[in-house]
Amino acid sequence: MQKVRTVVLPEESRIVCLYKLPELADAFAITLPPEAPDDITRLARILFANPPYWFRCLLTCRDALVRPFGIRTSAQLREKLMAEGALRIDFFPVLSVKNSELIIGHDDCHLDFRTSVLVRQLGHGKEREVVLTSVVRCHNRTGRLYTWLIAPFHRAVVSSMLHKASDRQWR
Repeated sequence: MQKVRTVVLPEESRIVCLYKLPELADAFAITLPPEAPDDITRLARILFANPPYWFRCLLTCRDALVRPFGIRTSAQLREKLMAEGALRIDFFPVLSVKNSELIIGHDDCHLDFRTSVLVRQLGHGKEREVVLTSVVRCHNRTGRLYTWLIAPFHRAVVSSMLHKASDRQWR
């Protein structure tokens, strides 16, 4: 089983300098096996497929808690993207796909966020790793409170997603 590592924000990612002083900025990586897909969109879909049960429960709670504040639920975001025919991964709009990096994200009244799925070479060999980087910029107290509350769960979810994809052999 591959080990998920916390890594320095990757300089080659297009999101690391997006926000001058992000309220949240982190990156996690795992080494890819040789048989892992080369297509960045396919890798991203594998990563976000079948989230852990506990994450789905947390998402249900999150949706119930944010609805009264006018923040869109995951179902509302998904429905909107489907109606628009937008490229998406679950309820996250895909904002950019370039070679070895796919970026999802959303701008809202309380915060803007971006998540990057980046594949890069390890050292001088043929080994590759996938790096999930997230950055968040808050606009108000609601955004800062929300980010503070979800940050520990965010880190656990990202790590879990990387582990699950690895356990499924990136299929």
